[in-house]
Amino acid sequence: MMLANYPWRHWAGLAPAKVALYSQNGEISWQQLANRVDSLAASFHRQGVNAGMGVALRGRNSMPLLLSWLALLQCGARVLPLNPQLPDTLLEALIPSLTIHFALSFDCDAVPGPAVLHYQPLAGEWAEPWQPDRFVSMTLTSGSTGLPKAAVHTASAQLASARGVTALMAFGCDDCWLLSLPLFHVSGQGILWRWLVTGAALALRPDQPLPLALQGCTHASLVPTQLWRLLSDNPVSLGNLKAVLLGGAAIPVALTDTAQQRGIACWCGYGMTEMASTVTAKRANGLGDVGQPLAGRQVRVVDNEVWLRGDSLASGYWQQGHLLPLLNSEGWFATRDRGTYTSNTLTIHGRLDNLFFSGGESIQPEEVERIIMAHPQVQQVIVVPREDEEFGHRPVAVVELVDSGALATLSDWIQDKLARFQQPVQWLLLPDTLRQGGIKISRNAVMHWVAEQQ
Repeated sequence: MMLANYPWRHWAGLAPAKVALYSQNGEISWQQLANRVDSLAASFHRQGVNAGMGVALRGRNSMPLLLSWLALLQCGARVLPLNPQLPDTLLEALIPSLTIHFALSFDCDAVPGPAVLHYQPLAGEWAEPWQPDRFVSMTLTSGSTGLPKAAVHTASAQLASARGVTALMAFGCDDCWLLSLPLFHVSGQGILWRWLVTGAALALRPDQPLPLALQGCTHASLVPTQLWRLLSDNPVSLGNLKAVLLGGAAIPVALTDTAQQRGIACWCGYGMTEMASTVTAKRANGLGDVGQPLAGRQVRVVDNEVWLRGDSLASGYWQQGHLLPLLNSEGWFATRDRGTYTSNTLTIHGRLDNLFFSGGESIQPEEVERIIMAHPQVQQVIVVPREDEEFGHRPVAVVELVDSGALATLSDWIQDKLARFQQPVQWLLLPDTLRQGGIKISRNAVMHWVAEQQ
């Protein structure tokens, strides 16, 4: 379905009384949602927000943050969502290049630099004309080298991404997806746009434990550790939950089998910020591939590097008021991911940037991690290089375990499963400090932490 108006206004006209949001404080219909967005948009416009302006939103998921996001889109703004844990020193270096006119912060420090925007709903309404090809979001990449880049997407691109996932996972207007991931991450934005494109319901319960937050939800986006704990802590029923999109780590077959026995279909895939989240996906089946391209996406592998293009691709990277192009000379986005593409099925072997050498042998950490994840006690693992005077680098494994006492058994367990040069020379338990602030644990942060343990 093509939308001729802002999605919340479209659904308010089509199904005004239908529930749009389930929150910790009750239900909100599409008409009520549209009214609240109208009043906030009027307030932001009165404070000076006009079409084409950049506005930073800093905070964790909450009702005010979600409403502000929608209202800013209705003002025609480019929204830059910010992780509240980003240090001010990084923001001070980053913000000047992103043409940010205003900033709005929730339960965290103000963004250094831009004018402060206030959350003050007013009577009345304001809306720029709906233009699906207008820039609506600037999402920061992981910034593995240098400053993060801001990938810019239009509403059309975000909606194209959403349509591919909703078609694959049978997410329709009678379903409900839990907003379980932060909106400063592209995976969280993916949930937002799937909700908006289908007119389904969104559950926003950030302060509730996961089992309670999932009440009434049919779909959720989780990392494997969350699903493990959910299944273990709730042996009888998980209510209406029927499909989970898993990401952020290797996915054990034992997990997906257990979920299937409980009536929950597990999906996995491959995606990235520049492609507005998911690019390929499949039912999780224990095989090493990440599935086939979703509708509107194209995949190619050149010299072991994955190239992408499609309707959901970002328009470019924003810098000093201009868009830096993403495409190479052949019209594709070169990802720096190492992969193979056979029979329309993509397999990702890891980041080309993550490859390191130990005693002259190349080690792709993600391949080692997949083997280690087969151990029944391992919930998560990150393999990183540690500098070594003799070998150049040696692999070290940082793990999250069901029972931390199993740490001493892992070295023996992998003896016949990995080549000797691939076997970690040290096993460390993942500290809580490295779990904070996002979906994916930063490989760079783990590498720095490991270096400090010597």
